[in-house]
Amino acid sequence: MEIPVYLIAGFLDGGKTNFINGILKDGFAKDDRTLLICCEEGEEAYDAAVLKNVTVVTADAPEQLTPEWCRALEKEHRPRQVIIEYNGMWMMEPLYRTGLPANWVLYQIMVLVDANTFEPYVKNMGQLMMEKITNADMLIFNRCNEDLRRSLRARNLRMVNRRAAIYLENTDGTSEEYVTDDMLPFDLSGGKLAVPDEDYGVWYVDLMDHPDRYEGVEVTFKALMCHSKKYRGIDVPGRFAMVCCENDMQFLALVAKGKGMERFKDRDWVELTATVKKETSPAYKGEGPVLYVSKIGYCQKPKQEVVSF
Repeated sequence: MEIPVYLIAGFLDGGKTNFINGILKDGFAKDDRTLLICCEEGEEAYDAAVLKNVTVVTADAPEQLTPEWCRALEKEHRPRQVIIEYNGMWMMEPLYRTGLPANWVLYQIMVLVDANTFEPYVKNMGQLMMEKITNADMLIFNRCNEDLRRSLRARNLRMVNRRAAIYLENTDGTSEEYVTDDMLPFDLSGGKLAVPDEDYGVWYVDLMDHPDRYEGVEVTFKALMCHSKKYRGIDVPGRFAMVCCENDMQFLALVAKGKGMERFKDRDWVELTATVKKETSPAYKGEGPVLYVSKIGYCQKPKQEVVSF
């Protein structure tokens, strides 16, 4: 039997226990038999009133989380679903790579962060923090005020994780989405955009998140030529970006079509002028922005070759 697993991660005081109390009381886990694996002891406690259909077990070290251990718990407690409150000081990759039985399916990774301590954690424990940010399906920043909201949005966390739903929970009890309608980084009213070299990353994220915005817009930008090896006949120029640290490099590529692109070698710096259309492409595994190139030529590389945020 397939068992859904919900992984709730974050550092101490991030709000994980309160969040779990909420989903056990009023959320998706309020009725089904649930196994709750606790990997750290925080200041908050589980609400006894919501534990009627819940079995709580403790994991004291990441090495304890093995398929054999999990199968023994499944046999003993027969859960319909599993919630794991994960220790913020543990790397998550070993768990979802080799730590779960084959029938324990990781449905969702939810990461909760205290907005007040986010910057210190990034500075002092960047790898631990950013691993959780990049793997999250849902990302919640607690205890936000106006200054913290502004700081978080200035970081452009959509670059770090484009697929996650990101929410800001405010100190006054309100909640808002991270991305707002007025977060328009470029003026597209004239139907043309010359992308500044230093803003390629910001433009890439906005284009991928909102391809409808750019439908029919003519864009000019510099990029490294790349001919896809996986998808024959598809050209994907782009630029390398450092989204967290020097060891975390990503190639921000875009599907492009046009005559003469084959004459450029991989890693040639080129400047392209193209019109954006939203189309289905195998490289995107769905819909995305496809650039119809009208002009392309060699160019000098930007002063800053690697995009940073």
